[in-house]
Amino acid sequence: MPEAAIEAPAGAVQRVFDRIAALAIATSAAALLGLVVVQGWQVFTRYVLNDSPSWTEPVTLLLLSTAMSLGAAAGVHTNRHFGFYLLADHTHASLRRALDIGRPLLIAAVGAVVAWWAGLLLLDGLDIKIAGASMPQSINYLPLSLGGALITLFALFKAWQAVRPSRAEGVS
Repeated sequence: MPEAAIEAPAGAVQRVFDRIAALAIATSAAALLGLVVVQGWQVFTRYVLNDSPSWTEPVTLLLLSTAMSLGAAAGVHTNRHFGFYLLADHTHASLRRALDIGRPLLIAAVGAVVAWWAGLLLLDGLDIKIAGASMPQSINYLPLSLGGALITLFALFKAWQAVRPSRAEGVS
């Protein structure tokens, strides 16, 4: 194995972010499972009982928003989502270094915008109740805001990793 391919041991920050990403993935998976259960109940009550509950649609939207937002954040952390990797892989080495730093900064900016505006929209509608469910109308913006914040955090860490010199014995 060439020396450049030797992976540096994960530092404390990396391990914390790995755990946060694992929690985000677990929460996304639970939200998807919940979504299946809620939609299954919706179909059963609509077509078998002919009495459709009103709470299923808002709960489904919340679960979908949770799965999407936290899954996207975990994907940013694991380099599986929102990275423009094809572009970087087909550029000259000198430009690739700039892209390795610029990509996560762009991703962090997008995450910050999503977190900020979703947070504002969440706060704006907290006192308005959803029809059919005892939840605030703006509750769907909570996972978007959390996901945006995690995307920002993970992307800034990726930018920091790209800027710092890599060391085989590395300390994160």
